[in-house]
Amino acid sequence: MPPARGDRDARREDVSEAVWRTLADKGFGGLTLRAVAATMGVSTGMLMHYFPTKRALVVHALDVLEKRTAERPRRDRPAEGLAALRATLLDILPLTPDDTARNRVWVSSWDLALANGELGADQANRYTRMRSAIRPHLEAARRLGELPGSVDTDRVGTDHAGTDHAGTDRVGTDRADTDQLAATAVAFVHGLVVQALFDPERFPPAVQTSVVDAFLRSLAAGGARTPDAAE
Repeated sequence: MPPARGDRDARREDVSEAVWRTLADKGFGGLTLRAVAATMGVSTGMLMHYFPTKRALVVHALDVLEKRTAERPRRDRPAEGLAALRATLLDILPLTPDDTARNRVWVSSWDLALANGELGADQANRYTRMRSAIRPHLEAARRLGELPGSVDTDRVGTDHAGTDHAGTDRVGTDRADTDQLAATAVAFVHGLVVQALFDPERFPPAVQTSVVDAFLRSLAAGGARTPDAAE
């Protein structure tokens, strides 16, 4: 007699929890059926019913990671503008143990994405969604007068962790300006994530927060391209 649906759903939850615990402990590099089975206390044969191939395991692990990321606690959002952008960027950073674990797993997934075209395309789409989520905050900031109407990406494109992420071409419209700034903000925050993961003593939560605040000040106060700067 097959197990009841509730039992099957509960077992799937147990499997997903074991996958997450394995990821948090070993990253994608250590994600194997044997490792998940050991975490769960079952045989690899049982897990083969759920994951007949390594790819099926990886795809499920990415789904678990996406779900954990989507359900993470978030800061209350100010109405709009740069304050809302600040909250969004801080929510991405490894400021708590749970945030750190989740970011470590994401970074460990990049090798897989670089080696597999389909997974790489999925990662590129994630960045597209991140830029789309950030763009409305920048549009609101410009509407509120918190950002200049035209932005010099040469001056705001270098993140305060020391990496040049933006292009050097001046864009000709507010829409293109906003798109470029959204890309800059995503590149900035992920550059800071990586440095904080590798050097947590140099980038504790307070420093990460101050770096974000300095980045936002550079957008507001240093981003306008004056006629002299444009020449």
